[in-house]
Amino acid sequence: MLDNLSTAVLLLDQHLRLRYINAAGESLLSVSANVVLGQRARALMPFPEQLIEARLREALQTRQPFTEREVELLRPDGVSIRVNCTVLPLQHFDAPDELMLEMHQVDRQLRIAREEHLLSQHHATQALLRGLAHEIKNPLGGLRGAAQLLERELPNPDLREYTRIIIDEADRLQTLLNRMLGPNQLPQLCRLNVHHILEHVRGLIEAEFPGGPRIQRDYDPSIPDLTGDADRLIQAVLNIARNAAQAAGPDGLIQLRTRVLRQFTIGAICHRLVLRVEVEDNGPGITPELLDRVFFPMVSGRSGGTGLGLAIAQELVNQHGGLIECESRPGRTRFFIYLLLETSDDSGGQ
Repeated sequence: MLDNLSTAVLLLDQHLRLRYINAAGESLLSVSANVVLGQRARALMPFPEQLIEARLREALQTRQPFTEREVELLRPDGVSIRVNCTVLPLQHFDAPDELMLEMHQVDRQLRIAREEHLLSQHHATQALLRGLAHEIKNPLGGLRGAAQLLERELPNPDLREYTRIIIDEADRLQTLLNRMLGPNQLPQLCRLNVHHILEHVRGLIEAEFPGGPRIQRDYDPSIPDLTGDADRLIQAVLNIARNAAQAAGPDGLIQLRTRVLRQFTIGAICHRLVLRVEVEDNGPGITPELLDRVFFPMVSGRSGGTGLGLAIAQELVNQHGGLIECESRPGRTRFFIYLLLETSDDSGGQ
């Protein structure tokens, strides 16, 4: 029953070592129960602003519950979150006392609102681009056709250099429009292993950047197969990984990481199982001014960049019912790709 709760529940023994953690707790702290069982509370849940262990020992001695609201918690993966934490002492006759911790992530609603804004923003941008592309394609085709007709009628072959420029530039603009709009065919869905996708991308990056950066892998081998279009997912991850390689440079480091999240919300919908793929680099980071617009087409923080890679990646992941998010500071930029591990049929209509 506890494993089906969306609230994180932890059980500590009299020595403040972890005896039990439910699935929501694993998701909240981004850990695996098999790894953290037996750890001390201060190692598992460092609260930078609070001496949490002293409060826990006091609760054991006095047997008085307490609640701490909006306290900062630093997860083992380095992510800082805010939680409401309720501590309840448990007594079992002559058995040693234990503590049950119940934690709610209070910034979860902010994250949901941010995701909904990101999704609506992306859909509005795609609608604008499709309308703009429709208005451009027709005159562009007419321009190219007129240049071809003119090229055939020119008496002087040397003048064809100018019509060739018009044709080539029209083709370049057509290619750019096609890239902005993304593929116009339905995804070719099949069951696939996400680690095969990541290994394929790793090989492409190592071939494109033979001098580095280094690539480290931290895969969860227990992740089940998902349903998706392999080519589109490869392209989405490749666009992010290529940016990471350019940001990190030859001496830098890229980390590819996979985890399973339980009872995880994408937009306003809670899913029982979600795959999270992380692409992390130790480059200079993305400026705060650019971070809010990083998935917009034609927005790039790199000289000579087209600003299409991340916009296309977001569209390809959205086609799978997923989402890409980003957080960045100097020396650590992380892109999170969230993909469903269940279809609506698999999850009982969720």
